[in-house]
Amino acid sequence: MSNEPAAIADVAIVGLGPVGATLALLLGQAGLSVVVLEREAEPYTLPRAVHFDDEVMRVLQTIGVADEVLPHTHLSPGMLFVDAAGRRLLDWSRAMNIGPQGWHESYRFHQPDLERILRRKLSTAPSVTVLARRDVFAIDQDPDGATLRFEDLASGQLESVRARYVVGCDGARSLVRRLIGSTSVDLGFHERWLVIDCLLKRDKPELGEHSIQFCEPERPATYVRGVGQRRRWEITAKDSESNAALMEPAKIWQLLSRWITPEDADIERAAVYMFHSVVARKWRHERLLIAGDSAHQTPPFLGQGLCAGIRDASNLAWKLAAVIRGGAPGTLLDSYPSERIPHVTEYIELAVRLGGLINTRAVERALPGASAGDEPVRMSSIKPSLGRGLALSSERPVGTPAPQPRMPDGRLFDDRVGYGFALIARASDAAADDALRRQCQQQGVAFVAADEAGPLQAWLDQAGISAALVRPDRYVLAVAETSADAAGLLTHALRLSPSADRKSCAA
Repeated sequence: MSNEPAAIADVAIVGLGPVGATLALLLGQAGLSVVVLEREAEPYTLPRAVHFDDEVMRVLQTIGVADEVLPHTHLSPGMLFVDAAGRRLLDWSRAMNIGPQGWHESYRFHQPDLERILRRKLSTAPSVTVLARRDVFAIDQDPDGATLRFEDLASGQLESVRARYVVGCDGARSLVRRLIGSTSVDLGFHERWLVIDCLLKRDKPELGEHSIQFCEPERPATYVRGVGQRRRWEITAKDSESNAALMEPAKIWQLLSRWITPEDADIERAAVYMFHSVVARKWRHERLLIAGDSAHQTPPFLGQGLCAGIRDASNLAWKLAAVIRGGAPGTLLDSYPSERIPHVTEYIELAVRLGGLINTRAVERALPGASAGDEPVRMSSIKPSLGRGLALSSERPVGTPAPQPRMPDGRLFDDRVGYGFALIARASDAAADDALRRQCQQQGVAFVAADEAGPLQAWLDQAGISAALVRPDRYVLAVAETSADAAGLLTHALRLSPSADRKSCAA
């Protein structure tokens, strides 16, 4: 990580939270020069996000930090929704085995741990420059790029840097979003909640391993089992209660008294948050883009806030590389919001419905088609398709992540194919397979024969297809129904793949 930025960077990122750091690492991995401007000197030391899923872990794998992050996580068995009498209304338990993405479905983590790991990785990225204690106050666009003006908070000097594109990962009060001129779609959830993070002094196994949503109209609450001895409670604030009153230690312990006492735990942090459900209408204006909380905010009931931001970074990174290094048209970047906005909106809408369940016990309204009987409603994690964007069809598996099995050589699929396009094809005759392999090699697309890993063959069979073209963000771009059509998929990769990043296909 160099001390000074290049004269003009390929991409400037405003904000060095997990989303900004992940985006910087992906862009650096694609060979782009990146400068990151961050107002704070060090990561925030107290808990914030506490959950990510298998898809996020897959992105962490891509940037080479998954093995370092894993020891700092705790596998989550899922979430239960219970009423005031303790009756289960909804059971959202997660499988505890490794799933199709090559990772477990649900992880608990401590955000400062993740941020330290990401920053250490950034320090080894030769094409990424991090400038801390810089407060960006203006961005001026022109036909060739953008100039970011900022204050060095250590010296008080005013400075500037140029970049071809700017991505705002600068949070809910995003300057970049304001400069884009975006308003937001309000999805209808705005509530004050008191968030309390505790460190247990002694084991409390009766609290349970599941997260629990207490669906009690008088005082809805959430319990979250974190990593190690960390535990979190989120408790709704009443209109009559001021933020200051809620933050009084006596009030906090009164609210926690049904679960723990001061003899059981220390309070690490308590804060009153306004949970929102909004999605920015506009994620791009010429050279400016936004990602993460700058683009959307969600209630926490699905645990998808951080996940959505990491998906933004994964979707955007390879497209910026294709435009900047590969000669793809700038309009490719318009597929970023057109794919991500419908996708993240579906997650937020479900989180809002679950918020309604927590407040009203109305299972039928929260989950259409469900019925509240003697047995709890069973819920599965949703995996919506991307918005139309680059997709040539709306039929699944297009727009969904390809599976990641372990290959015969012991490597996971993503490690085998690298950070680029990959073609998965079922075996045809030997001559046709050799010809397809050669075409892949010429175009820098990794070729994987489906019969190398049983799960890939089963996945193609289930989808009724012969081949699938997988994008660098591991989503399926296009499929072929017959072996004869498989070679035609390569034209889509050739159109979008950064030419300078082409490599020979996997053997």
